[in-house]
Amino acid sequence: MRLLVLGGTEFVGRAVVEAALGRGWEVTVFHRGRHRPPPGVRSLHGDRTAPGGLAALAADGGEWDAVADTWSAAPRAVHEAARLLRGRAGRYAYVSSRSVYAWPWPRGGAQDAALVEGAADAEATDYARDKRGGELAAVGAFGAARSLLVRAGLILGPYENVGRLPWWLTRIARGGPVLAPGPSELPLQYIDVRDLADWLLGAVERGLSGPYDLVSPPGHTTMGELLRACQRVTGADAELRWTAPEVILDAGIEPWTELPVWVPPDGEMYDSVHGADVSRALATGLVCRPAGETVADTWRWLTGIGGVAPRRPDRTGKGLDPEVEAEVLAGARGVADTTLHKGASDD
Repeated sequence: MRLLVLGGTEFVGRAVVEAALGRGWEVTVFHRGRHRPPPGVRSLHGDRTAPGGLAALAADGGEWDAVADTWSAAPRAVHEAARLLRGRAGRYAYVSSRSVYAWPWPRGGAQDAALVEGAADAEATDYARDKRGGELAAVGAFGAARSLLVRAGLILGPYENVGRLPWWLTRIARGGPVLAPGPSELPLQYIDVRDLADWLLGAVERGLSGPYDLVSPPGHTTMGELLRACQRVTGADAELRWTAPEVILDAGIEPWTELPVWVPPDGEMYDSVHGADVSRALATGLVCRPAGETVADTWRWLTGIGGVAPRRPDRTGKGLDPEVEAEVLAGARGVADTTLHKGASDD
């Protein structure tokens, strides 16, 4: 098959390109030239945010079986690209997000949940409305029957440029006591970027259309399994100190951002992020690799590039300040020691 990837040099786009090359597809990548694409692709250069930025794509005259687009800023960029390509490509696969659902996302919610407002030709607003606008742009140009909307959940894996799993790996590799947000058996949902890419390409081959929530089944792994996998692959002498959610929240630590991946088990945020119904994707071929494989391959990639993960400039920083971590750990240890001493006296 002939695939055009808009982007294709970082994280999700790169995983899609590599998966397509692995299937023997002919791949064209349209990108700004800031990062080198995988070898074996045909490159076209242009900046979708600039006037005339699609000129190279317009002049090329190529035709493709499918387009894969991961854009997450102003929907207008998707609108203009999709309109340009609707007569030159068979299908348009847009990598969206579960963020397009109106908050709070219902536990067990699926593709029929309420959506945020969005506009196909809008300038950038916020992440949720931008992704929804991108969906509308894809459907508006290609029609419902020729557009695939991949509503991804939490994405982890090699090439991550958001700062979630790389932060945990780097923190645990540093060793010493680690603030581990409890409970350790907390079930998690995420999607390995390569599993996302494999499902997307398979969906294109089968001619699937419409929206699909794409994330692992609930409880694919746990917080404990994820962090212990980080311990194993880094070989560090890190000590995971499991800390109660209320202690973390009372310290003013932000779930999800300061402690990536984790949200407290009680409340609408946990139900929304780690409680999705993905039966539709599973019924259409989604296969999720073990968490240990995701962690090990991410660590191998991270150390291979010098240990510092790339970071998208349009995303907030992730991770906990070491001084805050030390203060919380000291306080938690003090509470635990006092409780232990009191128990001994009572005996």
